[in-house]
Amino acid sequence: MLAQMDAVTRLLKDGDPDTVRLVREQLLLSGEENLRDLEELAQDHDDDVSRHAKEILTTLRHRDVEFDFELFCRFFSDTSDIEPAIWHATHALHPDLEIEPCLTKIQHWGRQFSLKLSHAVSSRERVLALGHFMAETLCFRGNAENYYSARNSILPFVVETRMGIPITLTMVYRMVALRAGMIVDGINLPGHFLARHEDVLFDPFHRGRIITPQDCEVILLRQNIRMKPCHLLPATPRQILTRVLANLMYIYDLTGECERHAKVNCWIRALCQG
Repeated sequence: MLAQMDAVTRLLKDGDPDTVRLVREQLLLSGEENLRDLEELAQDHDDDVSRHAKEILTTLRHRDVEFDFELFCRFFSDTSDIEPAIWHATHALHPDLEIEPCLTKIQHWGRQFSLKLSHAVSSRERVLALGHFMAETLCFRGNAENYYSARNSILPFVVETRMGIPITLTMVYRMVALRAGMIVDGINLPGHFLARHEDVLFDPFHRGRIITPQDCEVILLRQNIRMKPCHLLPATPRQILTRVLANLMYIYDLTGECERHAKVNCWIRALCQG
């Protein structure tokens, strides 16, 4: 319990920015031990005191979420489920972003797609049906105009705008397909993440179009990489999560968001140490 709540209240009302900053720093340092007192301060009739207390509580809760995800990354393995990991990463970066409405939409789309999938017999027909549903019915597409926006790597934004980058669009395709009983793997091709259902490769960034191994060779040759059989193997959950985070870290470096860059870098290191 805070020993001098009245004194803290008076200091938070102080008009001197340095005084307020020092008090806030002390409350952040000891905040987790005094959550009840901070919650009481958040209800204080004085607007300044209430605002400062609420901001401190928000910072503490966000810090807990970030630490939980770092711990999650340390124990995440190649046999873990990638979908909860993607949502966990979203929550760690945007704790106030609502995920449940996004999951509800994906569940609804999965039910809709299951009706269309019932008429597909071969793997190729199933991929064509998925591409048509996602690109034509739902209008998902690659965001080529604003490729390096962080929103392209955060699934709720991808679901909202129906635009993303190859890996996040593949994740949405995969989630919708899975709810209809269709298995879609991610293919961790350098330079352009792809999807695969059974023996059929396809590209969610380009409206789900079917591509060939020869197309993959062309993509790799642009980067002076000679294609190997391992390039077309399904990506492991840890590879997928690492690539999602690496994309974000690159974007935060471009935009100068140092704090977020440091957080994501810490999570990638935890994944590599796991």
